[in-house]
Amino acid sequence: MDTDRIVADLHAHTTVSDGTMTADELVDVARDAGLDWVAITDHDRLHPELDAPVVERDGVRVVRGIELRVDAGFDRLDLLGYAAEHTDALDAEIERLQADRERRGAAILEAVEDRLGVDLGVEPRPGLGRPHIARAIDESAAPYDYAGAFDELIGNDGPCYVAREVTELARGAELLRDACAVVGLAHPFRYDDVDAALDVARDLDAVERFYPYGRAVDDARVERVAAESDLLLTGGTDAHQRTLAEAGLTAERFAPIRERLPEPVSGPV
Repeated sequence: MDTDRIVADLHAHTTVSDGTMTADELVDVARDAGLDWVAITDHDRLHPELDAPVVERDGVRVVRGIELRVDAGFDRLDLLGYAAEHTDALDAEIERLQADRERRGAAILEAVEDRLGVDLGVEPRPGLGRPHIARAIDESAAPYDYAGAFDELIGNDGPCYVAREVTELARGAELLRDACAVVGLAHPFRYDDVDAALDVARDLDAVERFYPYGRAVDDARVERVAAESDLLLTGGTDAHQRTLAEAGLTAERFAPIRERLPEPVSGPV
């Protein structure tokens, strides 16, 4: 038995938010990557094709999750909720956030098209994010690739950036606690104030320990906080393209999280 094999990737996005895979494609990629479990954690949205908190599809167990951005005051953080149930309160907040994403997307598109004199051919819609707009810029006649679109146009300090409304931390955590089996902090080393972000994690169920940052980080720091606050350790690729299992959990590390998840329901994704 390969004890180092990643069996669960608990951070992936689909075309419902800013990923490039449909749910069906993600299941196929997960199976090809040797995964037993994968979580669909689209931004501010529960995937509409997942009809239960955990669904089994062709041997892959798919966890219905969400990545919810919240305003913590010192920064905007991302919370990951796993095995989500629909609640009236969460569904209403998701509807509000998606309407704001559509409004914000329209404003960014208008700013970019006016500045560059191009038609990007993108229609505002729920789930629209800046990665969609960056890909459209890359594919247009504009002199920017995907990275350049963020660096020069639509990044947080860019001339075409438009802020969006997000959920307050306390409210977001409450919504997810009421709806999800596990709630955790995503990618703590992506925030400017890591200690403050980890302090937020102390009041949750989990913190993301395994993540492809692309640089060295102090993993022991996360593990120390998790041990002090009795937090589960999660992990995933944060997949937006067609790659999974860059990061995730071995069977041993996944076991305590598996205990918190409901049994899978067989059927379509």
